[in-house]
Amino acid sequence: MTISIRAASAADISLIAELIRALAEYEKLAHEVRFDEAVLEAKLFGPRPYAEVIIGEIDGKAQGFALFFHNFSTFEGKPGIYLEDLFVKPEARGSGLGKALLSHLAALAVERDCARLEWSVLDWNEPAIGFYRSLGARFMDEWTVMRVDGPALQQLGANAGNSVENA
Repeated sequence: MTISIRAASAADISLIAELIRALAEYEKLAHEVRFDEAVLEAKLFGPRPYAEVIIGEIDGKAQGFALFFHNFSTFEGKPGIYLEDLFVKPEARGSGLGKALLSHLAALAVERDCARLEWSVLDWNEPAIGFYRSLGARFMDEWTVMRVDGPALQQLGANAGNSVENA
């Protein structure tokens, strides 16, 4: 068995879309997948890419992926890598592919002089939590994820440019 990791290209967009949908199904969030493949391709491989994707293969067959982007730590004064999604197909779990994907990202973080590699995990996903802990990852219990999306995002954005007195 040969595991390899490669950077994705625009030619992989259908594969990436398939893997994202499989991840959403696993996470019981398939109903939240709304992307358009052409828009996804433009955002990943257009003139200003917003994220990067690596593909994990076993014996030349794609079995997983990781989608990530840079964030920035003001305290460290350095960039970081934020892992948005990591997925390995069920038939390839236990093969070492998940660890290979994360190891590749860690090596990229070191190569790019990043302060850290971080991600979120669903609290019910015990297999993933155990796996991440075995790699030395730790919980950031003192932090809570916040999000503004949908109509609340539109409303907040509509306030841009208003003076403090009018906000």
